[in-house]
Amino acid sequence: MTPAIPDAVLDFIDVGEGPSARKIAVRHRAGQGSGQGPGVVWLGGFKSDMQGGKAVALDAWAGERGRAAVRFDYSGHGESSGDFADGTIGSWLEDSVAVFERFCTGPQILIGSSMGGWMALLLAREIRKRSGKASLAGLVLIAPAPDFTEELMWKNFSPEVKKEIETRGFWLRPSEYGDGTPYPITRKLIEEGRNHLVLGSAIDLGCPVRILQGAQDPDVPWQHAFSLTHRLPADDVVLTLIQDGDHRLSRPQDIARILAAVAEIG
Repeated sequence: MTPAIPDAVLDFIDVGEGPSARKIAVRHRAGQGSGQGPGVVWLGGFKSDMQGGKAVALDAWAGERGRAAVRFDYSGHGESSGDFADGTIGSWLEDSVAVFERFCTGPQILIGSSMGGWMALLLAREIRKRSGKASLAGLVLIAPAPDFTEELMWKNFSPEVKKEIETRGFWLRPSEYGDGTPYPITRKLIEEGRNHLVLGSAIDLGCPVRILQGAQDPDVPWQHAFSLTHRLPADDVVLTLIQDGDHRLSRPQDIARILAAVAEIG
C-alpha cells in the first residue's frame, strides 16, 4: 500500500506592527529531499482563500511528489485575521513577502491566480532584490490581473460609483461569487494600488513564465493577459488561451493544464 500523504501543517505568523498587526494563516509542507523539483507557492485571488479547488489540488500534487508547498490567506481573507476592507495591494504584498521569507528555501515556483498573478509579479520583484534562502524558479499565472484596481476597476467604474468611492470612502460591489454578499471597494485600495502598477513598463523577472487565460473570462479579459506578455520581453513566456475557459479555470481539465505548466518549469 502507498503510504498516506500527511496533511499540510497549519501555522500562523505575525505581520505588521501596531494597529496594522495581523495573524496570517499558512499551510505548508516540507519537501522530501532536493531532487524533487522546486517548491510551489500559491498566491490566491481577491476575496479568495487557500482552501479553493486550485490551491488544494496544487498542494495535493506537491505532496504526492515530495515537493515543498506553501499556501496562505492574505489579511482579511480566509483564516487570517484583519478586516478585508482594511486591505491594500501593499499590505497583501507585505503578507506575501513575510510568508515567503519564513517558509521557503531553495528554488520556488510562484503560482498566482487573478489578483495573485499581480501579487506573484510583485513578489518576484521583491525576491530578486533580496538575497534570502529562497530563489525564483518560475511563475505560473492563472487569469492574471496585474493593475486590476486601476485598469479593470477604476477606469471602468461609472461616474456615480467613482463619486461614491471618493466621497463615502467605499462602494459595495455586488458579487457573483461565494455567498453573493456585496463587498467593499475602498478608496484606500484604489489609491494605494497606484503605488504598485506594473504594466506601464517592461518587467524583467529572469525566469520562465507560463500564463493560462480563459477566452470567456468576464472579469479579466484575455487582452489583459496578452498585454502582460508584452511587458515580459526578456523572459521565456508562454501564453495558453483556453477557448471555453472562464475566470476561475477550476474544471478538472483546467487544473490539469495548471499542474502541467508547473511541471514544465521544473
